[in-house]
Amino acid sequence: MKTFFVFPSLLALCAAASPVRRQSNIDSSVLNFALTLEHLENRFYADALSQFDDTAFTNAGFQDWVRGRIAQIAAHEASHVAYLQSALGSSATSECTYSFPYTDPASFVALATVLEGIGVAAYTGATQLLTDKSTITSASSILAVEARHQGWLESAVEHGSGWNTAFETPLDVDQVYTLAASFITSCPSSNPALPVTAFPALSIQQASVSAGETVTLQFTTTTSSPYYAAFFTGLSTVFVPVQRDNSVTVPSGLLGTVFMVVTTSSSAVTDGNTVAGPTVLNFPYLSSVIVPSS
Repeated sequence: MKTFFVFPSLLALCAAASPVRRQSNIDSSVLNFALTLEHLENRFYADALSQFDDTAFTNAGFQDWVRGRIAQIAAHEASHVAYLQSALGSSATSECTYSFPYTDPASFVALATVLEGIGVAAYTGATQLLTDKSTITSASSILAVEARHQGWLESAVEHGSGWNTAFETPLDVDQVYTLAASFITSCPSSNPALPVTAFPALSIQQASVSAGETVTLQFTTTTSSPYYAAFFTGLSTVFVPVQRDNSVTVPSGLLGTVFMVVTTSSSAVTDGNTVAGPTVLNFPYLSSVIVPSS
C-alpha cells in the first residue's frame, strides 16, 4: 500500500479551442485551481530530473528508457502550465514552494504514480464545474493524458495493474487541495485566493494495508463521533463504522487506487460532514483478478 498526491504539447490544440476570452468567474477559479496542481507537478518532475541522471535510474533497477519517458512527462507538465498561464493571463496564480518526500529514483517514481492519480481524480471531479464548452474540451484532453501518465508509471515502470475499476474516481476541489497542500510549504501573497479549504490530515498507523484487515486511523478533530470511514472506489463509496479506538475494518474486494475520508455520515460524503482526509490507498491485484464493472 502507498499512502500519501502532459502530454504532447497542448499549446497548439488548446489555442484552437480558445477558452481564454470568454471565461466565467467559476471557469477562471477552476483553471487557477488546475494551474495550482500543474505548477506542483511541473516542479516535482523538474526537481527530480535535475537530481537523478540516467545512471541513478539504472542503478535503482529501472530500464534505461524510463528516465527519458519521465522527461517527456515533465515536458507535458510544463506545457500544461504554459497553456493555463496563457488562458488566465494576468490573473494566473504563481508557483508556490514545495517539499516532496522522495529520496531516490524509486521513491520518486512511487510518488509520481500517486501524484498522477490525484491529478486524474482532480480533473475528473472538477470538469463538471466548467461552463465554457471549449474549456471543458481542453480540460478533458489534459485529463486523458494524465491518466496515460498514471497508467504507464504504474504498469510499465512499477509493474502494477495500470487501472482500477471500470470508472475513475472523482474528487472535489477541497479533497484534492487537502492532498496537494501536504506538499506546499508557502505561496506568494499576490496569488489570487482560491475558494478551497484543506481538511485535517488522515493517515493509517500500519505501514501496509490489505483489503479485509483491521487498521487504526490517525486524525485530529473536534467533531463529535460517531465516525465512518468512506472508501471512494470508482463511482462507488463504501462506508464502514470507525470504532471508539479509531480502528476500522477495510472492506474486502477493494482494488487499485482508493481514496478514503473520515465522515460523520454513513450514507453520503459532503464537505460539510468530512472530518479528515482524504488519504490515498493502493491495493495491488493480479492480472487474473476480475475487475468489477462499478
